[in-house]
Amino acid sequence: MTDRDFAPLSVACVRALIDKQYDKRKAAASEIEKMVKEFVSVNNTLQIRKILKVLGLEFTMSQNPHYKKGGLMGLASVAIALGKDSSDYTEALIRPILTNFSDSDPRTRYFACEALYNVVKVARGAVLPYFSDIFTGLSKLAAENDHNVKSASEHLDRLMKDIVTENATFDLIGFMPLLRERLYSKNTFARQYIISWVSVLDAVPDIHLILFLPEILDGLFLMLSDPNVNNMCESVLSEFLRSINRDPSQVDFTQMINVLITHSQTTDETIQITALSWINDFIHLSGEKMLPYTSGILTAILPCLAFESESKKSIRDTAKSVNASLMELITSNLDEYENSEQTKDLDLSCMLDVIQKQLLHTSVHTKVASLKWIYHLHARIPKRVLSHVDSVFPALLHVLSDHSDEVVQHVLNVLAQIISPESQESTESKTRSPYFDKFLVSLLKLFRDDRQLLEDRGSFIIRQLCALMSAEDIYKRTADVLRGEEDVKFAHVMVDTLNTILLTSSELFHLRNQLKNKENETLFKCLYETWCHNPVATIALCLLTQNYAHVCELIVILQNYEVTVEFLAEIDRLVQLIESPIFIYLRLELVQVPYNFYLIQAMYGLLMLLPQSEAFHLLRHRLECIPKLHFFYHTRNGNNENVPLANKNISGNNYSVDFGQLVKHFVNLQDLHKQRKIIDRTEAMSLRTRLIDSI
Repeated sequence: MTDRDFAPLSVACVRALIDKQYDKRKAAASEIEKMVKEFVSVNNTLQIRKILKVLGLEFTMSQNPHYKKGGLMGLASVAIALGKDSSDYTEALIRPILTNFSDSDPRTRYFACEALYNVVKVARGAVLPYFSDIFTGLSKLAAENDHNVKSASEHLDRLMKDIVTENATFDLIGFMPLLRERLYSKNTFARQYIISWVSVLDAVPDIHLILFLPEILDGLFLMLSDPNVNNMCESVLSEFLRSINRDPSQVDFTQMINVLITHSQTTDETIQITALSWINDFIHLSGEKMLPYTSGILTAILPCLAFESESKKSIRDTAKSVNASLMELITSNLDEYENSEQTKDLDLSCMLDVIQKQLLHTSVHTKVASLKWIYHLHARIPKRVLSHVDSVFPALLHVLSDHSDEVVQHVLNVLAQIISPESQESTESKTRSPYFDKFLVSLLKLFRDDRQLLEDRGSFIIRQLCALMSAEDIYKRTADVLRGEEDVKFAHVMVDTLNTILLTSSELFHLRNQLKNKENETLFKCLYETWCHNPVATIALCLLTQNYAHVCELIVILQNYEVTVEFLAEIDRLVQLIESPIFIYLRLELVQVPYNFYLIQAMYGLLMLLPQSEAFHLLRHRLECIPKLHFFYHTRNGNNENVPLANKNISGNNYSVDFGQLVKHFVNLQDLHKQRKIIDRTEAMSLRTRLIDSI
């Protein structure tokens, strides 16, 4: 080793600098510090740069760990000697030190941290051009296992934070790509380091980190899943949200909302509740700017309404709040001003697609919320929604089969709104909506294809429809559709269902009163022509409308047809209904002379149709309450000479329709049912024969 090898360092200085003993290296470093101070005093920059070059290349880049340690201590001494002039030599000072941050020897890494700390301490703001490199080095050391190295790196980190905080020239734009990248680190310690820097930068008044929040928001939310940094991250995000609420004008909500939508669909509860809370605030703060993102927000919040566990209550409640806030954005203005920017931003087709998918969810709460959305959209922007009804209709019909009464009730609310006259673009005429007929045809097809649905929910569905809309319109149009029904067995069952509802449901009170009014012959005939598919229902309809003489005719006609167990069961139910409050007027008429003649005859006709069952005795006991004198009144007054003209009831029927034509129609339909039974039995016998032959 010669003087020329490391000039201007002496051989003795070099030997001490690379010595194993720390004290000797420290003495050598002091000698270098003294030498550099002399060079500074005479402005000998050449010699200073020579020393830096020797220390940077020959020592810190050496494979020998002692050379590295000595070189690092020497560089720190040079920086201390230079003082404020170190800013002219920052690159020569910093680069060699940073190289040793990743050295395999922890002692070397420790000395590198110590050396850079001394350089930064004297150079201060002059090191900021190299901030990204220093930050990268420190972020790697954040995961350091060696206690001494970790402690030294933390000291250096605190110093760097102080410098950034006090310096207005910090290049935040240049730093953001690096910060964004480091946010995705998987190491807990590295995450803690990154979050601490985000917190520090956000706290600096002159550094408007919130402007760059869209770039780092995703990474911050991902860190919420780490229990070791969860609290730190929550604190940082809370502060950002407070800043947003304080001054929304400086925030670009649209650049962040998709990040929030994505994270609000995660399985991590902390991330999910935080994202939903942010979305809720975004809607309140930015209003209509959120309209283009409604479909994404709905995708996130509707499934959350299904949460029932106590642990997810806050998520569910926040999702409800978001849902309510989002609904408020949908106003009638979006329909009135079809070409407005807000209207263009609302992708209704995409929204309805999301809602329809959620109708398939297993949760009642999610399905109800989805149905409320369709109702709300139709109420607020009917013109726009009507153009999508054809795609929504099948989904709504499907939901009618849902097991929940609440869901069915809401889907009926939606359907009633869509098919009501007010749903049309021109509401002045109040003509029936084209979807009214389409719906009833589809509903009957649904009942035809799914008899279990008809049995379990048919009555509930029809009753609710009658409560929501005109019962007369529902019954008239249903009768029209059933009149041409080819499946006569289904028509029989459907009429039985409609008739039972008519005679028992409080929702049909007004319709029953209409039918009792002789001015409503059109309604009576419309129902009668369809009710003939079911003879007992036809009798009940005529009893309800007080056409008692015609009931007597029908009972006589029925003796020509097969009396089945099903038929007797229906007669039995009719007798039970006669004892109900609905038919109290009929029971009172049994004691009115002479108008009770055909009614009594009809009641005895029903009695004779029944076997001596419980219903038989029930009706017999009722008829026994009638004074016997009344049975002879008609015979004694057959010519009606003593009856005041105003009190005569010549026909025995309330209506003056052509009952002869109605009888023909009744007989034709009974013949059709008779033929269908023969065909069904023939086919059944043929099938049994084929099965026997195959065995």
